[in-house]
Amino acid sequence: MLIDVSKLNNLIDDYILIDEVYSFSKEELENSGILELNNVKVSGEITKNSLGEYIIDIDVNGKMVLPCSLTLKPTNYDFNVNIQGNLKEIYEEIGKNLENNQKTIDILPIIWENILMEIPIKVVNEDVDDLVVQGDGWELKIDE
Repeated sequence: MLIDVSKLNNLIDDYILIDEVYSFSKEELENSGILELNNVKVSGEITKNSLGEYIIDIDVNGKMVLPCSLTLKPTNYDFNVNIQGNLKEIYEEIGKNLENNQKTIDILPIIWENILMEIPIKVVNEDVDDLVVQGDGWELKIDE
């Protein structure tokens, strides 16, 4: 998700508005545990402070489809995350470099890392009531 920051660099604009919807491909989701991640809404702004550093303030929300921890059925999980801070510092946290006078900035790696942190340890599908939880000599205990 490339953001053109040339007007911000040339002091034409004070901020860059971000209002995007992004759907992740199967290749991008590989090995993440997420089955589907479509129509992720990204909104907010990027500004430049008096030191010439990019400052980001965005909200990312959507619905990820995860496998149920008990049945492996696809299960919807809503998420909402706010990302705020110095872009250079955020990039360093995820192991990337950011130059201050670039024409475009790719914020997708930042969004992706924050979405990954929102994946819950356990998701239980609402249809789990139909699940057989005991049998001859065994019982499934569900801690919630």
